Amino acid sequence: MNGASRHQATNRVDAGRRRLVQAAALGACLTAWPVAHAASGGPVRLRDSRLLMGTQVDIAAESQEAALLRPALDAAFDRMDRLSSVMSHYEPTSRVAAIGLAAGLMPVPVPPELMQVLQMAQAISRRSDGAFDVTIGSVGHWHFDPQNPHMPTPAYIARHLPNVDYRRLVLDARAGTAQLTRPGMRVDAGGIAKLYILAAGIDTLKQHGLDTALINGGGDVVAISRPAALPWRVGIRDPRAPAKLLGTLDLRHGFVASSGDYERCFVRDGRHYHHVLDPKTGYPANGPRGVTLVGGELAALNGLGAAAMVLGTDQGRELIRHTAGVEGLIAGRDGDMWITPSLRSRLMAA
Repeated sequence: MNGASRHQATNRVDAGRRRLVQAAALGACLTAWPVAHAASGGPVRLRDSRLLMGTQVDIAAESQEAALLRPALDAAFDRMDRLSSVMSHYEPTSRVAAIGLAAGLMPVPVPPELMQVLQMAQAISRRSDGAFDVTIGSVGHWHFDPQNPHMPTPAYIARHLPNVDYRRLVLDARAGTAQLTRPGMRVDAGGIAKLYILAAGIDTLKQHGLDTALINGGGDVVAISRPAALPWRVGIRDPRAPAKLLGTLDLRHGFVASSGDYERCFVRDGRHYHHVLDPKTGYPANGPRGVTLVGGELAALNGLGAAAMVLGTDQGRELIRHTAGVEGLIAGRDGDMWITPSLRSRLMAA
C-alpha cells in the first residue's frame, strides 16, 4: 500500500448503465460501483483510489473473473508508484534528479520508461518550437498546493532562465543515457510524465487479464473497453467555469487529457499563479484558460495541451489541427471557445 490512502465504493448502479462519469481536468469523483459483486450475473466490478503524483488516482475495472481484480489493481498502483518515484523532480533520489546533479558533467543511465518520456518531451518541444520544454525545472521548484505554495524568487528565475533549453538535453537511446550539457540545468518531467504513468497502469491491468478499465489521475483519463461492453462516459469540464461540465463523451479506448489555469494554482499578492510555465519567462503562461484533448495514441497528445497553453489560442489551435488523431478544445481568456468539429459532434449534454 506504500502508506497511500485507499477506499472502495459500495453503492450499486444500474447494470445497464455501466458507465463512469469523470470530470476531466479537475475532479476525481467516480460513480460508485459494487465491490466484488456481479450484478444480474454480469461482470464483477471494483474501484480503488490512492494518492500518487501529488493527486488522487482512481482505477475502475471489471472482469468476469473476480479473482483477477484485486491483484491487477494492486499491481497497477505499484507500477505507477515506482514510475512516479523515478520521474519526480521533487524526489532527491530519483533518476530525474540525478540528471540535474550531473548537468554539465556526464551522462546519467536512465531506465527505458524515463527514456521514452524524455523522447516524447523532445518531440513535442521541437513541434512547438520550445513552447513545451522539459528543462523548465532549471528555474527552480514551484509548488502549487494552495495550502503551502512556493515559488522561486524573481532574481533566481532571471538568473537561471538561460538554462531552459530542451536542445541541451542529449539522449542516447542505445547507451540508455541522458545528459544536460550545461551546469545548473534541471529536468521537470511533470508536464509529460503523468499521462505516461497512467498509461503504464492500464498496460499493467491488461497484463493481468483485464480488458475493461479506466484510470483517472487529476483529471487525465485513460480507458480500455472490450467490444461487448458499454463505453465509459467521461465528463468534460468547462474551463471557463470549472465547477460545471461542458458536456460528456463516450470513450472506449484512449485518452482525455486536460490542462488549465484553474487546476494546480495559488494566489499571492493578488496575482494568480498556475502550474503551466512558459519556458520563455519562467512564469505561468498567459495563454488560454484551458485545453482538453481526446485521442487514441499517447505519443500524439502527450505534452500537447501544455504547449497549446503557452502558445495561445491561435497558435495552439493550429498545433492541434496539425496533429493526426487528436480532437480538442481551447477555452480562451476572453471567454471564447474553439472546438474541433469531430469533438463537437461527440459531446453530449451533461
